[in-house]
Amino acid sequence: MINKVITLFKRITSHPQYLYWYAVAVLLLPNVALCFTEGMTLWACVANVLLPLGLYMWLMAFSAKPGKMVWVLFPLIFFAAFQMVLIYLFGQGVIAVDMFLNVVTSNPGEIFELLDNLIPAVMGVFVIYLPLLAWGVLSARSRKRVEWPLRRYRYWGAWVALGGLVCICVANLNDSRYRLRDHLYPANVVYNLGLAVQRSWISAHYEESSADFRFHSRMTHPADSMEAYVMVIGETARAHNFGLYGYSRNTTPLMGSAEGVTAFRHATTQSNTTHKSVPMLLSAATADHYDRLYHERGVLAAFREAGYYTVFISNQLQNHSFVDFLGRQADSTIYVKAMFPSGTNVHDGAMLSMVKDVLAQRRNKVLIVLHTYGSHFDYSERYPRQMAHFLPDKPTEARYENRVSLVNAYDNSIRYTDWLLYRLTLLLSEYGGQSAMAYTSDHGENIFDDQRRLFLHASPQASEYELRVPFIVWQSDAYRRAYPAVGKALQANKNRAVQTSASFFHTILNLAGLDTPCYDATLSVASPAYRERPLQYLTDHNEPMPISLQEHGSVHP
Repeated sequence: MINKVITLFKRITSHPQYLYWYAVAVLLLPNVALCFTEGMTLWACVANVLLPLGLYMWLMAFSAKPGKMVWVLFPLIFFAAFQMVLIYLFGQGVIAVDMFLNVVTSNPGEIFELLDNLIPAVMGVFVIYLPLLAWGVLSARSRKRVEWPLRRYRYWGAWVALGGLVCICVANLNDSRYRLRDHLYPANVVYNLGLAVQRSWISAHYEESSADFRFHSRMTHPADSMEAYVMVIGETARAHNFGLYGYSRNTTPLMGSAEGVTAFRHATTQSNTTHKSVPMLLSAATADHYDRLYHERGVLAAFREAGYYTVFISNQLQNHSFVDFLGRQADSTIYVKAMFPSGTNVHDGAMLSMVKDVLAQRRNKVLIVLHTYGSHFDYSERYPRQMAHFLPDKPTEARYENRVSLVNAYDNSIRYTDWLLYRLTLLLSEYGGQSAMAYTSDHGENIFDDQRRLFLHASPQASEYELRVPFIVWQSDAYRRAYPAVGKALQANKNRAVQTSASFFHTILNLAGLDTPCYDATLSVASPAYRERPLQYLTDHNEPMPISLQEHGSVHP
């Protein structure tokens, strides 16, 4: 039996036509899949298959040893494998600009942690694409020359590609929204890759483009009053799982009963990706004015100009993104993970001792920004084992069958965030003076919540689970006594729609009484002048898109 299998394998691998058609079929898999996931018109679907099919046939017929062309086309094979994993995760969407940027701004620990829990998708890709690459090596190294009709295959490929071009013309005539950059794979992926490279270049030159920017900020509160403000930026925390917002589980027992807490019930983020949402939280950039990020400085620079001692503490690794650049504008920048051996799973609670040390210096004016690791997948790694309240919280592989344990682990991470926030309020109370804390998350998360079975975040078509985020403001007793109008405004605005990406920056300026030409009272939930605006979402191409949110549903343009 084994000998027969070996004989059959040798017979198959000795015929270049078999490798030719296998390579064409594997490269074409994403095109076929996207026809079912993207809701394109019939002509757009036909064009999305015919033109790439013809091109693949034409290109693969340029060598008597198709294995050589397999490796020449390796970038397209890599994109195909990447695309199939994304379809497994999100059910739709081509490889986005943000997805490319997520890959280069994620630390290796995050990537391996994710891959370890995506076994079905990873194994599927290995089974489909690794044999192709291995077969390509055998073909390229083979000394046996086999004649086969290359010219005929190139001829067929050219005619098929021509048919695809005709279909593109028809698709353009029938649908004014049809665009090659959006609807033709892999042209759309190459376009998105180009945009990602362009944005990386802009990010790398941020220090130069923002060097001359000034906020011209000044304090309006008494210079001799003791004031400490803390901005906490959460990670992957969605409002749906916060007890403060009516979740069936009491995941926020401490902040839910604390004095001076205002929770905003209808808060949304304008991006479901960290590398865009966090910079918006730390600056005046918004979905409709995102380009401000490229030449303006952030909130830490504004407070520092006004005379505050500023500290940026992050429990994430540096990744040379806008988050790092904005964080380095503080007087002191601390990366918690850099203080531990490489690969150590550091919980957010490690930041508390650092906050305590800063407050112990008894400076009059202090701003501390915390960038937490929050509820980032793998959720069960985000809290100490003794704080595993909801059980079982294993296994955590990304499978629908594991949803109960995944949600338990996720809820435990939210309870740990609640504990962290409460401990911060205690530290600020011990500091004395007039203190306030503002917390929100960069984006939410999908956890196989409905029939679409979406998982994680950064999906091409963002869901409500990714966009609805917590937004909590806490004021000390002394602060509430000193500035009662602020507390009154917070209460008046807590049931209004808030876009954290636009409001977080202005709210913390308002709380601290900082005056700058960049401040907009209509965007601060701590101001009676706050005004609701139509909801917007920053698309993958950095274009603001008006949206409406349906309860437990998708985002609709």
